[in-house]
Amino acid sequence: MHGANSSSLTPRYFILNGIPGLEAAHIWISLPFCFMYIIALMGNCGLIYLISHEEALHRPMYYFLALLSLTDVTGCTSFVPNMLCIFWFNLKEIYFNACLVQMFFIHMLTGMESGVLMLMALDRYVAICYPLRYSTILTNTVIIKVGLATFTRSVLLMIPFTLLIKRLPYCRGNLIHHTYCDHMSVAKLSCGNIKINTIYGLIAAILIGGFDMFCISVSYTMIIRAVVNLASADAQHKAFSTCTSHICAIVITYVPAFFNFFTHRFGRCTIPHHVHIFIANLYLLLPPTLNPIVYGVKTKQIREGMIKLFSREKDIFSMR
Repeated sequence: MHGANSSSLTPRYFILNGIPGLEAAHIWISLPFCFMYIIALMGNCGLIYLISHEEALHRPMYYFLALLSLTDVTGCTSFVPNMLCIFWFNLKEIYFNACLVQMFFIHMLTGMESGVLMLMALDRYVAICYPLRYSTILTNTVIIKVGLATFTRSVLLMIPFTLLIKRLPYCRGNLIHHTYCDHMSVAKLSCGNIKINTIYGLIAAILIGGFDMFCISVSYTMIIRAVVNLASADAQHKAFSTCTSHICAIVITYVPAFFNFFTHRFGRCTIPHHVHIFIANLYLLLPPTLNPIVYGVKTKQIREGMIKLFSREKDIFSMR
């Protein structure tokens, strides 16, 4: 079996089983996921539209927020419609190459989101520690370059995932107990050696998540030092309040990510498999849903921009 050509052991398609053991409840489970997806689409597309049309929001902080929203809405769209088709219409088949494409985009956009959060932390560091040089340091050219660098890093680190999966022979069936094509869920169907897949997965997690968390931690250490040294308590509160939305976004993103990571590796014997699947879906869907709400509630400029935009649209509509 191991000496056979791997291409002859490549399935034409995989079957995504959804949430194993809860097939009878798929319709009910789909409702909150569908609602969260609608909120994510409306919220993130609304933020992108607002930032692109409001002159007052044409600043580095909001450019990074628009990039985060674009990453979020693309990320959840890469798997939620397919998941809903599984739940609603029992359409569980996904072609092998389509599975690889979905896997690539899910992992690439997850890495991209982590990178954008890191860039937003550096933005807050420059804004608070070097306020007079903020506009000269974070020019539009610099923003484009760091955005492209973050995107390129995610793409280059995720391409090997696809190649590592494609090289494997599959002789353990084609049933994936998941709602989307996850790298290790697909690799475990192989009868080949997947040790390199496991090792590379850890390396990619360290190079992206570990590096980004390190940069975020250093940035906020410097921010806290700068804020503490401010003369008045009012100035301290005003400076740190500009970071609250970003801190909430970090918590929303990284807490489910770490929970998913550790339960997947260390809680396999104690946590039911369907709980793992729930966590994996929330890990991808929760940040796109909550980030626009957090920034809309906590950022004064976005609230004012939304009011101004709605007032303008109302005036245009009344003139017709």
